[in-house]
Amino acid sequence: MKIKLSLLAFSALMLTQVGMDFTGAHHTILRLELSQFPAQMKQLHALDFDIAGVNLNAHTVDLVVDDLQAKQIHDLGFKVINTKSQVGLTRPDNNYQTPEKIEALLKKYAAQYPTLAQVQSVGKSLEGRDIWAIKITSNVSQPDPAKPHIFFNGMHHAREVMSVEIPLDTIETLLKGYGKDSKITHWVDANEIWVLPMFNVDGNNKVWNSESMWRKNTRGGYGVDINRNYPYAWNSCNGSSNSQSAQDYHGPSGASEPETVVMMNLVKAIRPVFSISYHSYSEIVIYPFGCEGQHTPTKEVVESIGAEMASLIVSDDGEGRYRAGTAPELLYSVDGGDIDWMYHEASVIPYVIEVNADSQGFQPSYRKWRQKTVDNVRPAWELLLDKLDGSSLHGQVKTPNGEGVGTAVVHLERTSGGNPFVQDYPVRQDGYFDIIVPTGQYKVTYSAPGMQDSVQSLSVGSVRVETNASLQAK
Repeated sequence: MKIKLSLLAFSALMLTQVGMDFTGAHHTILRLELSQFPAQMKQLHALDFDIAGVNLNAHTVDLVVDDLQAKQIHDLGFKVINTKSQVGLTRPDNNYQTPEKIEALLKKYAAQYPTLAQVQSVGKSLEGRDIWAIKITSNVSQPDPAKPHIFFNGMHHAREVMSVEIPLDTIETLLKGYGKDSKITHWVDANEIWVLPMFNVDGNNKVWNSESMWRKNTRGGYGVDINRNYPYAWNSCNGSSNSQSAQDYHGPSGASEPETVVMMNLVKAIRPVFSISYHSYSEIVIYPFGCEGQHTPTKEVVESIGAEMASLIVSDDGEGRYRAGTAPELLYSVDGGDIDWMYHEASVIPYVIEVNADSQGFQPSYRKWRQKTVDNVRPAWELLLDKLDGSSLHGQVKTPNGEGVGTAVVHLERTSGGNPFVQDYPVRQDGYFDIIVPTGQYKVTYSAPGMQDSVQSLSVGSVRVETNASLQAK
């Protein structure tokens, strides 16, 4: 498709001036067929259209638009193959969760399973609501610092109601299966599992009470996309918008939103090995980085596990599987996203999983699709729990008197057994580390300011290697 630059500039100007005022009575979802998928996706994203989801097999994209934007799509020459009016759709299926229901449900689980679950508010939203998380592990009241940590969270985006249900299924599966299923019992005994089912509590409240297609938080009535507000690579590669009216508005600065800060503080405190952030919809698994052409230095681990997860998730039609890639490879550039920040700043191996297909959308029938969706996605998060026992290094850097050295860095170099693999891993504050690595022979150097380096040669196979290092003062 060839479009004159003047028309593109005019359309962008109109979008900025008019804004995207999504009131409950004026939503329309347009499905476009893209003959030049990557280029046209970038074009739509650059013009601040609200991209709801994609079908990578059919080369289609869904947009949430008002009447003016629908006309702009027509004027730009895009091929519209389906139009779905949202008039009268003011709230999702009543079986989905509200902030109040989430709080009650998590507290109920903690009361039912007092030795396995603790619930806590990890911070406050912009409007002062509690953001609730639950920690699951055996003997939960007696923390074991040696246990690896893993983290699952839902609903960065308020309208994506199914993104809450998979974290809830994780909680239910682990608590109800403990003591009955040997694998689940091992996961809970061996690890500290954190689940935050509903992150964007203010936005979700707005979804239920006024605007069913609301995506952002509620800053100033226009909202900030929390998942474009993380400070790493914030506003760096045209992966978010400067316009307050855009659905991917990144805010006035990185970490400007209290919700973003809550997530960052939690991740820094628990330092999970893995994280999954659930979204909808598109049936894809996304791994860092969000800017075009960039990949993680440890992509041999990050991308292979992402592809493995995707291969385990059955599509809603029952015939295909999810696809994996970076955001630019699958959709468009994303800057200021949570997974990029988690990887770069906290050494987490993080993923986004976009659940459901375009035929289900943001708010499918709960009765028809909830159980099917959580059943389909369950193998993916179970895989990560299995990986905590797999090819990895686990241990503690400490002083001769046994105190953890929280300033230490573990430097890894694979010396044989595969392609070059190098990683620097800052340990947790208590000196513990859990590092997922490919199999091979490694030179491992433990270092910390004011201390002498310690060097080990280790062989890593298909199971976790337990190792410790004691550092002497210089």
